[in-house]
Amino acid sequence: MKEDLNIIAMIPARIGSTRLKMKNLALINGKPLISYAIEAAKSSGVFGKIVVNADNKIFADIANRYGVDFYLRPPEIGSSNTKSDNVVYDFMMKHLSDVVAWVNPISPLQTGDNINEIINYFVRNELDTLITVRNEQVHCIYDRKPLNFKTEEPFAQTQDLKPVQHFVYSIMVWRNKTFIDTFGEQGHAMFCGKVGYYPVSKESAIIIKTREDVMLADYIMRAKESEEEFEVKYDSIVERLKE
Repeated sequence: MKEDLNIIAMIPARIGSTRLKMKNLALINGKPLISYAIEAAKSSGVFGKIVVNADNKIFADIANRYGVDFYLRPPEIGSSNTKSDNVVYDFMMKHLSDVVAWVNPISPLQTGDNINEIINYFVRNELDTLITVRNEQVHCIYDRKPLNFKTEEPFAQTQDLKPVQHFVYSIMVWRNKTFIDTFGEQGHAMFCGKVGYYPVSKESAIIIKTREDVMLADYIMRAKESEEEFEVKYDSIVERLKE
C-alpha cells in the first residue's frame, strides 16, 4: 500500500432484523452468513485487526470460532433505529486506528481479492470516504423523469446508456480523523471529506435482506463448489448456423 496505515475491518451484526430474523446466522451452503465476510476480510490481507461489532453476546461465539475479535456495542446503539453514523463513531472511539472499513456481512459473495482492491483504491486515491456501488446500464426514471435517457429521442440501446450507480454497501471505508471531526461538528459523517465510489461485480452486489436472497446466495455458493465448471450451452438448433 502507498501508506503505512492501521486499518481495521468492522463487521457489524444485529440479532434482529425487520425483513429476515437473525439473518446473519442464516446458513448459506452450510455456514452462517456472517462467516463469509469474516473469511473474506481475513483472506484480503489488508487489515491489522478484524472485529465483529454486534448487539448480542451470541456473536462472540462466532468471532471466536473464526478467530477474530468481538465488540459488544452499547445497548443505546443496538436498535433497528440506530443510525449507521453512530455505530461507526462509537466503534472508532473504542478502537484506535487510521482507517475503519465496514465489511458488510450481508454481501457473502464478496471475496478477499475484492476487498483488497477496494482498500488499495481508497488509499491510492487518498480518500476520506468510500462506498461501493453497482453500475447498471438500464433505463432509469426518478420522480417520473428520465435520468439517463431522453424520451424525445429514439429509444436508446442499453449498451449506449450512461450507467446509473446504486449503493451496494458491501464495503464502506472512512479515514478516522476526518469522520470523527465531521461527526463532532455536524452529528453525522457518512459522507465526510473526499468521497469516492467503487463499482463492484454483480456477485458482490448480491445483498441478503430476504428469504429469497438467502436462497439465491445458497444456490450460487453450492454451484461454485461443484466440481463441474459452468459452461454456457446452446440449443441444438445452433448447429444449423454452421451449415
